[in-house]
Amino acid sequence: MNTVSAPTAKSVYSPLDLDRRSVAWQVGAVVVGTLFLALCSYIEVPMVPVPVTMQTFGVALIGALFGWRLGAITVCAWLAEAAVGLPVLAGGAGGVQHFAGPTAGYLLAFPVCAALTGWLAEKGWNGKHPILAFVSMLASNGACLVIGAAWLAVLIGGEQAVIHGVMPFLLGGVLKSGLGAAVLALGERGSRRAGQ
Repeated sequence: MNTVSAPTAKSVYSPLDLDRRSVAWQVGAVVVGTLFLALCSYIEVPMVPVPVTMQTFGVALIGALFGWRLGAITVCAWLAEAAVGLPVLAGGAGGVQHFAGPTAGYLLAFPVCAALTGWLAEKGWNGKHPILAFVSMLASNGACLVIGAAWLAVLIGGEQAVIHGVMPFLLGGVLKSGLGAAVLALGERGSRRAGQ
């Protein structure tokens, strides 16, 4: 008599294995993630109408490390902290008014960007493949610029939105994408060494 074993669930790439951890671990990860995003917000170059920060780096990295679901949840939790007035945005800002001003489109794009990077990481665009990780981070930055500039265009017009809301961020997006891919690759290398 032949026995057929039940199919096993396909292993999902998750460098921190958060999907297999308890709810308490996941809540802790969300808290740590929001603190990391707040720290990234404090690293800024003031510009008008949108400052240059390390937020897009943090958002993409959270997505890649936490996975698309928990990454998006973490970013939404950080945005909720900002909406209730906690000083977690660029320059220590907070308050619901930021979700209606020039930065609103970028802020609302962040959960999408984290989910995109997390989803791509689960598909193999991660620290095991640094070039794909870099492209994933670029895609996240690009999505943020497109969504953010679309909102900004409503306020100041399409041409001005591109001039002030896209062009100044292109080089930074490439550099932050490279840094993010390097962090993921180093993390992957470290986990392989630890597993030996």
